[in-house]
Amino acid sequence: MRSDGTSLYATRDLAAAIDRMDKYNFDTMIYVTDKGQKKHFQQVFQMLKIMGYDWAERCQHVPFGVVQGMKTRRGDVTFLEDVLNEIQLRMLQNMASIKTTKELKNPQETAERVGLAALIIQDFKGLLLSDYKFSWDRVFQSRGDTGVFLQYTHARLHSLEETFGCGYLNDFNTACLQEPQSVSILQHLLRFDEVLYKSSQDFQPRHIVSYLLTLSHLAAVAHKTLQIKDSPPEVAGARLHLFKAVRSVLANGMKLLGITPVCRM
Repeated sequence: MRSDGTSLYATRDLAAAIDRMDKYNFDTMIYVTDKGQKKHFQQVFQMLKIMGYDWAERCQHVPFGVVQGMKTRRGDVTFLEDVLNEIQLRMLQNMASIKTTKELKNPQETAERVGLAALIIQDFKGLLLSDYKFSWDRVFQSRGDTGVFLQYTHARLHSLEETFGCGYLNDFNTACLQEPQSVSILQHLLRFDEVLYKSSQDFQPRHIVSYLLTLSHLAAVAHKTLQIKDSPPEVAGARLHLFKAVRSVLANGMKLLGITPVCRM
């Protein structure tokens, strides 16, 4: 306690940890804060051990780095509300300037979801611990390793299902998927659980991000070469199922990262 009767940062965290164990009987407790707190949590966990709490071994600190150069129109100090507003505004401007943008029922909602995907992918691409320089222009690129590209790929594959789905999504023959592009996608899809396991072990979302970006690039190549229209029904059905599997895994991976997939953009 301080002389004025208030508690210290460390004593509050000690009390909170004990309270959480009493309430939740947790398997693991993970603290996600900036890397400047690293020493503080090392000390808190060590104090809990000295106090006789064996479960302190199950407490972990996951530190993250600093974002440099993030500015909005209101100035240098960046608040989350400003960032979210800026994302929506810039994404709406981007969408308005692209000729292929479809007529949307709620362009503001789509802009916000695509913009958030852009921000999350930028943040999770590297090691959480690494600092990085923020660039609005890089974040909103529609090609390359960005969240906008992930959302675009998902929307494109959803459109494919809407166009051809009714006639082909019944029986299909996987033996029709012999092309190198099909095999590459199938092999990559099989790695999804392995990637999820890896991220769950080291608490690094970058494994999932890298996996989804590679999947999107493979799908973009396949979309150009594996035609559905004018293909024999058996081949068209198999290819459509392949693209549907890609979209499903893409959507699940994005949701795990806190991204809401869009179906049109």
